[in-house]
Amino acid sequence: MKKKTLSSKYEDNRQILNERLRLSENFDLIGREIRVAGRRAVLYFIDGFTKDDIMEKLMEYLMALKSEDLEGIDTSQEFANAFIPYVEVDCEECCDKITTGILSGTICLLVQGFNQAMMIDARTYPARGVSEPDDDRVLRGSRDGFVETLVNNTALIRRRIRDPDLTMEIVQVGTKSKTDIVLCYMAHMVDSGILDTVRKKLEQVQIHALTMNQESLAECLVKPKWYNPFPKVRYSERPDAAAASILEGNIVILVDNSPSAMVLPTSIFDFIQDTNDYYFPPLIGTYLRTVRIIVFLLTLILTPTWYLLECNPQWIPEWLGFIRIEEPNGVPIVAQLLLIEFIIDGLKLASLNTPSVLSNSFSVVGALVLGDFAVQAKWFVPEVVLFMAFVSIANFTQPSFELGYAFKLFRVLILILTAIWNVWGYIAGLVLMFVVLISSKTISGRGYLYPVIPFNAQALSRLLVRRRISNHNT
Repeated sequence: MKKKTLSSKYEDNRQILNERLRLSENFDLIGREIRVAGRRAVLYFIDGFTKDDIMEKLMEYLMALKSEDLEGIDTSQEFANAFIPYVEVDCEECCDKITTGILSGTICLLVQGFNQAMMIDARTYPARGVSEPDDDRVLRGSRDGFVETLVNNTALIRRRIRDPDLTMEIVQVGTKSKTDIVLCYMAHMVDSGILDTVRKKLEQVQIHALTMNQESLAECLVKPKWYNPFPKVRYSERPDAAAASILEGNIVILVDNSPSAMVLPTSIFDFIQDTNDYYFPPLIGTYLRTVRIIVFLLTLILTPTWYLLECNPQWIPEWLGFIRIEEPNGVPIVAQLLLIEFIIDGLKLASLNTPSVLSNSFSVVGALVLGDFAVQAKWFVPEVVLFMAFVSIANFTQPSFELGYAFKLFRVLILILTAIWNVWGYIAGLVLMFVVLISSKTISGRGYLYPVIPFNAQALSRLLVRRRISNHNT
């Protein structure tokens, strides 16, 4: 189907754009008529995306032009080069691209006698400050973070990587939203096969709008399977972490209206790294990484293993005798464990909707009710509350909420299977989780358990041991 283009007839062009923009039905879409060198002209823009002082200066300059100034000017490009006092100006004749540009915040200048519109990129989006993200804080290091404005986010990365190899490739996704998406990568370091795969997947995305921003895009790029909760995309709100990933040869995707960067490809072992590891000396960074791995693994196996030992007390050695329940009640242990799992999630959901001024009080009340009162009411035994408190806190040792919930779902599954089939259920749960992990693939097609399967000793050592920064740059 041939795309509609502008003609040299000013009235026809204006009617086309007025109808496409539905100018009379939208109060924030402005079509300001002016005279430029004796010719009729109109400026299309969105009120709120354009600063008044920029528009005032632009109109003042254009309206001061005289007819003799246009002698020898035959095309829109020549007019723009000679008389548009702004940095970013393009000429466009495709009506679809003009409409999308205006709705994206670009100023459109249509002048009588020209068959192209001049697109002046003087937009200014509403934006908050680049403060440090709440869920990815560091003890040392920069205190800036990504925001919802795409240009600001690309600038934060450019500020850290001043190399011509750094590529910012922009595409649009969504037949209705036409959301801007930027692929950030180092031209001579990125895997060209993975880059082509990501490009192809973006071209094949068929969706009206990315209503949930990067989550909608992630589900389009990596088709989720209902039985596999493990995340295939890593997110970061820190520009320094995103820049480090780019320098390691990864692809970072920035989505307009989203303060999170998507890092691709991602395996499960990539989640064990944290920005804090690199703001401490290598020995301390390695120690923190080791603690994170051990504690997070305990969130998976601690309560199922303890429950298995409680079901088989003859297996408990004397030196572990303190884990036995001293004063059991009438509620089955597995029911207590599962109930607290659901209560903790309920409290998390409630805290999201709690006003910030009340959040601290809410946390104290919740801890009292779940802890002391629940034990006194004989709902739970103290040991169950203790182990579940450790598990719920240990979930935050790594920054990915998706991975934390993936481990939680399998922890609950192992508990249920252990309650049904004892030790065989415990083994079956672990085997089932391993099968799901080994059958998972990253967006590049590589195994999700890489570098363990397939085994790569050098890559594994880089993940487990925090190397000196100088070694990364050699």
